[in-house]
Amino acid sequence: MKTPVVLDSVEPPRRTLAPLVWQLISFALFFSLWELAGRWPISFAFPPFSKTLMALLRMIADGSLAKAYLTTLQPLIIGIALSSVVGIGFGIAMGLSRSVEWFSLPIFIVLQAAPMAAIIPLITYMYGIGITSKVLAVVVLAAPVIVMNAYKGIRNTHPSLIQMCRAFLGTRRQEVVKIILPHASALIFAGLRLGLAMGFIGIVIAELLITPTGIGDLITYSSSVADYPEMFAAITSIIVFAALTIHALERLERKLFPPEIRGLENAG
Repeated sequence: MKTPVVLDSVEPPRRTLAPLVWQLISFALFFSLWELAGRWPISFAFPPFSKTLMALLRMIADGSLAKAYLTTLQPLIIGIALSSVVGIGFGIAMGLSRSVEWFSLPIFIVLQAAPMAAIIPLITYMYGIGITSKVLAVVVLAAPVIVMNAYKGIRNTHPSLIQMCRAFLGTRRQEVVKIILPHASALIFAGLRLGLAMGFIGIVIAELLITPTGIGDLITYSSSVADYPEMFAAITSIIVFAALTIHALERLERKLFPPEIRGLENAG
């Protein structure tokens, strides 16, 4: 006698919306609320999204936006380059040497906590209103983040890896080059990404407080003549540009470093 076979019911796979679709819905909802708030209006200085978009397209067409970005990006790139070289160097030295750590760590902690609006006038008084002050503004904001990430990356190297290197009679140079630096590379790269984010904040603050140039000039001039759609267009453009740049670096970070190096062993 054959035993009847009972088949378990298999539920059909649930269809889920792709993350990109959810992101598009989120953006559509945000811009719709912006449009409604501008047409309400919640303030005479708050334009609708449609007028802001038209102002942005007009600034792109006449070349004023590109010209402003050429002026803004120059001190930003110089400042980030200096911050990367100095920051990574100091961070590695602090992580490897207790003496350097004792001397340098308090300085970078104070710089990381210092209010930028209070430092800008001091920088302007010492170096004037030229490009040097703007580069220093970027460095003051970006360098502490890069230093601290590099320092923590070196110090967080797993002790078992160092002990393994010493057990095989590895030299101090081999320990640093083949164990410590590769293990800290992901956190160092994350520090560069976060430093760039702080650099964007620094350059915008510098252009608004030191002397209006670049994007800061567009924002200041548009505000002074009550051209609020153009002012919001300039602000939106720098936010979008910074967000896309940081997102691109984050995707590159995920491709370069596996989850276990980035400290995501338990993710998923």
